[in-house]
Formats: sequence, structure tokens, C-alpha cells
Amino acid sequence: MNPEQTHSIILFDGICNLCNGSVNFVIQRDQKDVFRFGALQEEPGLSLLKRYDIDTEHIDSIVLIEDGKAYVKSTAALRATRKLPGAWPLLYGFIIVPAFIRNWVYDFIARHRYKWYGKKDSCVIPTPELKRKFL
Repeated sequence: MNPEQTHSIILFDGICNLCNGSVNFVIQRDQKDVFRFGALQEEPGLSLLKRYDIDTEHIDSIVLIEDGKAYVKSTAALRATRKLPGAWPLLYGFIIVPAFIRNWVYDFIARHRYKWYGKKDSCVIPTPELKRKFL
């Protein structure tokens, strides 16, 4: 079955330590098995970016695909929190902040993520038990 039809998909920067940490955070809390993950730099992430006409010159850190639509930057991150357990969905309330303000903060962090958090030489290879969560 096509993961786009059954799961929300998070595409992330596979070499970014902050992005990998965020993916691990979501995986640990994904009790209802809502999410699937893929690196922006690898297939099938590249195919999804092309299908949804997302320019990686402007988007290089997170994309959320759900219900046939692609969301980027702060909107992607906030929409993903809605599907986590506990109090995490409350963060979605920040969606009322205008996108240009949210994305300014998001872009500032994204621009400095390698300097602050470091990066890997290649995308992380999931363990066998987590492999099913990745595209």
C-alpha cells in the first residue's frame, strides 16, 4: 500500500543532527504509527519533492505530506505536532502567528543548524526494527 495514502510523511535533512534528533523524537512518540520518514537527499524523498513541486533551493529541512498536500517549514512542524500524544498538539496553537513571522524564526534556526548541531557525512541508516518507518 502507498504510504502517502495511509500515513503522514515527514521528509527531513538526512545529514542534519537537529533534523535526525527531531525524527527520533517523533518516532519515540508515534504510538499510533501515524508517520513515515524519508531523507530529502535520497529516493523516494526526491521523487516526492518533485511530485509536490518543492524547490530544494528554498526548502532544505522539513516537509510534511498529509492528505495529498505538502507543508513546509514551520507549518509542517506545527502540523506534525497535532498527531503526537500528550500536550504536544497544543503547540499547533502557534499556527495563528502569521507564517512570515513563524518562518523567519524557522529559517533563522535552519540557517544555523549545522553550525549549532553539526551534521553527518551521510544519511542515517535506520536499525532493522525502525526500517519499516522509513520510505
